[in-house]
Amino acid sequence: MLQRIQTIYLILAAVVTGVLPFVFPLWKQVTGTAIADFYFMTEISYVALFGLSTTLSIVSIMSFKKRQNQFVMGRLNIILNLFLLGLFVYRLLTVSGETSVSEKGIGMFLPIVAIVFLVLANKAIKKDEDLVKSVDRLR
Repeated sequence: MLQRIQTIYLILAAVVTGVLPFVFPLWKQVTGTAIADFYFMTEISYVALFGLSTTLSIVSIMSFKKRQNQFVMGRLNIILNLFLLGLFVYRLLTVSGETSVSEKGIGMFLPIVAIVFLVLANKAIKKDEDLVKSVDRLR
């Protein structure tokens, strides 16, 4: 059933990882006197991780009949977004101070927002699974 609340959470997670990185820069780079926005498209690893996260969310939406698989895909997606967030933190800590990165963009926090939506989706999936198990006990 596609009209469940976890579907909305998964759609929001897919939008956060699939659409919003095109809109919000990850950080701003200072090159000489000009400030340039750094989007995720310039590094292939960020493109692959954001794309994989979006794909996992969409596949999880389509596997609504298999709640256990949907739950596992949600957990994998959470781990993937944590890895992506770790890459962002590593990048900020290894780049030397003000010479290269002057300010962080909103795009750095997109994996955190996606993780929140995925946790809410997994919570709703678990609630549905428990409801189905309780109904099966009554039969």
